Amino acid sequence: MPKPLPYKYTVLTNTTIGAFMSQLDGNIVLIALPTIVRQLPGTTALDALWVLMGYILMTAVTLLTFGRLADMYGKVRLYNAGFAIFTIGSGLCSLAQNGSMLVGFRLVQGVGAALIWSNNVAIITDAFPATERGQAIGINLVAGVSGSVIGLILGGILTVSLGWQSIFWINLPIGAFATFWAHLKLRELGTVKHEKIDPAGNVLFGGGLSLFLVGLTLGALEGWTLIEVAMIAIGLAMLVGFGIVELRISSPMMDLKLFNVRPFTAGIVSNFLASIARGGTGLVLTFYFQGALLYDAFTAGVLLIPFAVAFVTVGPLSGYLSDRYGARGFTTAGMLVSAAAYFLFAALPKEVGYGTLVVPMILAGAGGGMFVAPNMSSIMNATPVTRRGVASGMSATLVTTGVLLSLSITFAIMATSIPLNTLQAIFAGENVGSTSNVDLFVGPMRIIWLVMAAVSLASVIPSALRGPKFVGVSESTLTTARPTSEGVA
Repeated sequence: MPKPLPYKYTVLTNTTIGAFMSQLDGNIVLIALPTIVRQLPGTTALDALWVLMGYILMTAVTLLTFGRLADMYGKVRLYNAGFAIFTIGSGLCSLAQNGSMLVGFRLVQGVGAALIWSNNVAIITDAFPATERGQAIGINLVAGVSGSVIGLILGGILTVSLGWQSIFWINLPIGAFATFWAHLKLRELGTVKHEKIDPAGNVLFGGGLSLFLVGLTLGALEGWTLIEVAMIAIGLAMLVGFGIVELRISSPMMDLKLFNVRPFTAGIVSNFLASIARGGTGLVLTFYFQGALLYDAFTAGVLLIPFAVAFVTVGPLSGYLSDRYGARGFTTAGMLVSAAAYFLFAALPKEVGYGTLVVPMILAGAGGGMFVAPNMSSIMNATPVTRRGVASGMSATLVTTGVLLSLSITFAIMATSIPLNTLQAIFAGENVGSTSNVDLFVGPMRIIWLVMAAVSLASVIPSALRGPKFVGVSESTLTTARPTSEGVA
């Protein structure tokens, strides 16, 4: 009788399905956006942006709470629920009758995604020893990026042949199987810690981030009035209030004691900045290919593949090597490569051929792949087992918040540089008419690339300051830990 595989490989199998599913959905929706704007009644450029951002925002504002609940009631239980909710949300999205309905149903999907993302890495970390975590996370990332590569092609094929609704149908069989498989095979390993949730922190963070982003995108698109300025100001005030509350309450949703450990702090901060730098890349390239060059969804998806392939090629190797040599060198080099890619994007001429454009695409993908797995492994290795749920939630929250800021900044640059009617045509992949779409799009695009390059360089600083290879920290020492290059053993 064959010997069953160790449990850690069962965990890896299950969590890679979750990573694959979430990344597949992300790129399928992205590549279909121009078609959705054209075909779904009453859908504007702002709706298209919030089809992406609403999903990510819901994920961002619930991740920390779900991380806390995972530490209280079990990571696996919430992880399983995430698959079910995500699958239901996918079915609802395919039934949307207008842009507003689609944004609303994407919020449901976002709740499911948050339950998956806040527990995915934590479940892997519980199952794998420290010497194998980087490789396991790297494999998990490979599955995710493989999903993104398939999503680019499959999204184009489905959108062109069966309509945009079909991009959500693909999640139904995958989600149903994954829900059953996770329920059947996964079990709790970490210690369950019963604590209180943080309602004040949830309201301040979720409300503040939402007000800020809505005010920023509305103001950039429709012009700045007192309402938009007030939304941004109140949002920022609520986020400041969130930080104050988290310092003073006994059971905060963001465990600030973890910031006493330098590798954790460096990993979190560099991850946040890196997500701001790369978060808008797919949006810019999608609308460059479909909105400026007027390619169809399938062609645009195929042209975007080198970026994802570079990521998936470098990611597992850097994760494996970081287990042996530490994360600092790989993460720092990865962000330097990413910065170089964005500077190269900005320097390309207007009439650039694809053979030249693909070079910075590959560099950007390779830089991201070099950074992500070692950085995530470094963060989780610096976290005691009973806090890995909330640490995973904190990390994922700042990553998704960074992506939201990146998308908002990208959209704001476009909206303030391109007339509204023209921007709507570009988002729908339609010819503007009197002036070339490329002429209108390339100027704002260069500004976006320069902003991304600058933020990538900024992320190099905390990444380089994380210290050498890190061993770990125990729960009992967090209250007295001080930032050091080696942390607390």
